[in-house]
Amino acid sequence: MSKIFAVANQKGGVGKTTTCVNLSASLVANKRRVLLIDLDPQGNATMGSGVDKSELQLSSYDVLASLLPPRKAIVPTSSGYDLMPANIDLSAAEVELLEMDGRESRLRLALEQIGDDYDYIIIDCPPSLNMLTVNALCAAGGVLIPMQCEYYALEGLSSLIDTITQVQQAANPNLKIEGILRTMYDPRNSLTGDVSEQLNEYFGDRLYRTCIPRNVRLAEAPSFGKPALEYDRSSKGAIAYLALAGEITRRHAAANQNSNTNSGSRPVAEAV
Repeated sequence: MSKIFAVANQKGGVGKTTTCVNLSASLVANKRRVLLIDLDPQGNATMGSGVDKSELQLSSYDVLASLLPPRKAIVPTSSGYDLMPANIDLSAAEVELLEMDGRESRLRLALEQIGDDYDYIIIDCPPSLNMLTVNALCAAGGVLIPMQCEYYALEGLSSLIDTITQVQQAANPNLKIEGILRTMYDPRNSLTGDVSEQLNEYFGDRLYRTCIPRNVRLAEAPSFGKPALEYDRSSKGAIAYLALAGEITRRHAAANQNSNTNSGSRPVAEAV
């Protein structure tokens, strides 16, 4: 079965979509089969993957609202991963889902149909804690949280953890925090070091060792519809996401080798 990550943070501008696109490409470079699901009506992950959101015939909206078989909405990308795209149509699903039975589990039911097709399924969540995000959390086994090393980000992290705990208790007991990823990282800033220390204290091995630096090439790549790995493989941003993909796959390989030691089984409240 696939390992399913929801990449979530209700605070915008933290590198969430950048992480989804570049991690997907980097996992493919590590010989993994990857599906990226764009669950944000802005469609940034779709455009960043080289797919024109204005020309979509089918999208993640159809999968959620009409229970379209997910394979019909999936398209390939030039970077080697598959994409379930999104556009502004998805904003209607936020309202429509409220009137539907089993509204929080529609994405999970859809992904059960393709669970053996991929090694990793990565879900790009919208920057808010709405029904789309709840669907992602109910479908996922883990939450990957990108965040900047600033104090306002810590406040937002607390709200997200409360939501994760509620979903874990009400609908998805297997949900856990997969990892905390420091983005736009600047080691020269003393605040960065202070926040990193706090994150390490509270999250321990849930805090990825890999940090994503501020990088011009990483910022430029979406305008060309490419991950940084395809846009400029030698850039610091591309190298950092390759390192993150390697760290993630090593973690899972180690967990598979020692099935008796499953750190992910702890409740979120214990992990924090």
